Amino acid sequence: MLQMKHYETEFKKKIVRLHLEEGRSLKSLAVEYGVSHASISNWTNQFRNECQTNEEAQADYNFMKENLKLRKQLAELQKENEFLKKAAAFFAKEID
Repeated sequence: MLQMKHYETEFKKKIVRLHLEEGRSLKSLAVEYGVSHASISNWTNQFRNECQTNEEAQADYNFMKENLKLRKQLAELQKENEFLKKAAAFFAKEID
């Protein structure tokens, strides 16, 4: 017989936040926390549905989306900065 496991609300919120705010994949979260991919997907959908009626949840969701966008932008800018440092070092050697 299949037994349903109950997860605390705070645990669910943590997993959803890791997915939406930090951009973690459902697969990696499922493996790391021992939760099914389907459960995480359901929790994420429930949170998105809650955002339709709850202004506080909507504000959290918007914050998470913005935070994810900024994290991605920061990572891209860090890559560009490293490239420019290497290029500057290369051209500095060429001048000498």
